Amino acid sequence: MENVVLIIHLILALSLIGVVLLQRSEGGGLGMGGGGGGGVMSSRGAATALGKLTWAFAIAFIATSLTLTIFAAQDSTGSSVVDRLGVPAPAAEDGAETGGQQAPADDLLPPGSGGGEGGSDAPLAPPRAD
Repeated sequence: MENVVLIIHLILALSLIGVVLLQRSEGGGLGMGGGGGGGVMSSRGAATALGKLTWAFAIAFIATSLTLTIFAAQDSTGSSVVDRLGVPAPAAEDGAETGGQQAPADDLLPPGSGGGEGGSDAPLAPPRAD
């Protein structure tokens, strides 16, 4: 269902762009007007029809935008992107363990990162996904 609404949304976006470009502007632009017309629709009638079509496309575009937003909100279900990665969250440390003082920088670095005993000055490499 979400894919159908997304395809309709994209078609509406392209149609809205096309209708706006077809409208007559002050400078002429890409508008269909430009000369007097003895056609079925006068230039004023064409502008009114294109204006109504623009409004219809705009309302439908906003409706599909809201629908896609509702679908996205239902899919999120309160989880974050980090939760989906499967990486455990770091444990929260209280200030009570260190007596309310900040821990030294060596205690905050992972082992072997160059900040503590036996560490090297080499940069940390990302973990391998074996």
